[in-house]
Amino acid sequence: MNVQNPRVKLVLAVACALGGGLVGHFLFIWMARQGFYALLLPGALVGIGAGMVLKERSVPLMVICAVMGLAFGTFSEWRLRPFIADNSFSYFVTHLPDLLPLTKLMLALSAICGAYFARGRSPSRPPAAIP
Repeated sequence: MNVQNPRVKLVLAVACALGGGLVGHFLFIWMARQGFYALLLPGALVGIGAGMVLKERSVPLMVICAVMGLAFGTFSEWRLRPFIADNSFSYFVTHLPDLLPLTKLMLALSAICGAYFARGRSPSRPPAAIP
């Protein structure tokens, strides 16, 4: 399917980013139960899902994917290890500063990976023609 409308492409890219984030969330939970802490995975798959659809560079998509990467990372961490005092998501979000420094770093890197992998290719010069 070759879609020409940029808005439709952006919506498709965000939908694929959402799908990538869901896959990343479930893979993260599964891997964490196996003993491997891969909190970057939800954010990275958000960016990869979006980048596969929208090949050209789009700053709005990068921002959307960074926010989605942070959101999926936060949600995934909450599902894996909620606070003992109150296991609600709202309590978790309001107490994000109480997380371990490594967890906060991984959440920030999840957002960065979301933006980085969604950036697409640079609009550089077209490829040279083969004679």
